[in-house]
Amino acid sequence: MNTQVIVLNGGSSSGKTGISRCLQAILPTPWITLGVDDLVARLPPSLTASGSGIAIGERGEVEVGAEFRRIESAWTAGIAAMARAGARVIIDDVFLGGGASQERTRGRLAGLEVLWAGVRCEAETAAARELARGDRVVGMAAAQADSVHEGVVYDVEVDSAKSEALDCARAIAALVN
Repeated sequence: MNTQVIVLNGGSSSGKTGISRCLQAILPTPWITLGVDDLVARLPPSLTASGSGIAIGERGEVEVGAEFRRIESAWTAGIAAMARAGARVIIDDVFLGGGASQERTRGRLAGLEVLWAGVRCEAETAAARELARGDRVVGMAAAQADSVHEGVVYDVEVDSAKSEALDCARAIAALVN
């Protein structure tokens, strides 16, 4: 079976978006990129200002509530439906719960051919990128750099602090069938 979904997991500012763009450029067939940032950007204000949705603390800590999890589940089910209908999808995600997050995602993508890719980036490099971006709460990147990978099993891991996005994408693309 051919790869239908690529899941990129890494902390904030780890380079997932750049890698996904490079994957879109080098893979021989069209791929759609959807990420957790897309989901969060489309949430109603009621879910970004309440305990049931998603909240970002002063030091970059992220807290999610039951309503966010419900919507996230529907979002991922929708992505899975797209893949089942023939779209190839790259998911740009942040597994806040490490292995537990992967298991939730794995369950929603059941029956699909998924390539799991870890995007590692040392905390200092991610923090510098975060500061340069200017659109993140300072501290988020360092807090997530290692924790999002705890208990997660990958088919491939890349290090965006040591390799350019294109080289990371090439390593991932080499496993896409």
